[in-house]
Amino acid sequence: MSSRRSELTRQAARLFAEKGYHGTSIGDLAQAMGVQKGSLYAHIESKADLLWEAARDGAAAFHQALDGVADDQPATEKIRLALRAHLRVVAEQLDIATVFIREWRYLEGERREQFIAERRRYEERFRAFFRDGRELGELRTDLDDATATLLALSAANWAYTWIRPDTNTDELADRFYDFLLDGMRGYAAPR
Repeated sequence: MSSRRSELTRQAARLFAEKGYHGTSIGDLAQAMGVQKGSLYAHIESKADLLWEAARDGAAAFHQALDGVADDQPATEKIRLALRAHLRVVAEQLDIATVFIREWRYLEGERREQFIAERRRYEERFRAFFRDGRELGELRTDLDDATATLLALSAANWAYTWIRPDTNTDELADRFYDFLLDGMRGYAAPR
């Protein structure tokens, strides 16, 4: 991909994150690139092309982050590291993370199907950590892997609305992990 096209995709992701896919016009994209609207069509056929590229870049970033979780760790440590990796992507690549989490819904046809398959593959990779923890006796034996994954990813995904670039994502992920794995009741005495 040309550097100009990469810059266009980056600017599109930024605008989609700020204004939403439908709130971003071709004119907005042209202004961000410092060109006339017609010039953009030398690089794209439609705004939908840019949404696809930004969503695909988001999927690649989240998968790549999860690739960094070492296989030789206990399952519960993999969950901690996966949360750290996920929140790091949200904080460091907020624009494409926002597209991955929110704006992908506007993809259509085959691109939408491909993207949903990538999201499901990511969720399944995450779910495997909970399943392994249950099967290896590191987590409760009646754990519902799907619900645990949904809870963890929902909490981590929502961070795109409030996370700041200077957030210590490892510390935040560790707090999420503590709440998820140790519960919120902790050692409080019953009333």
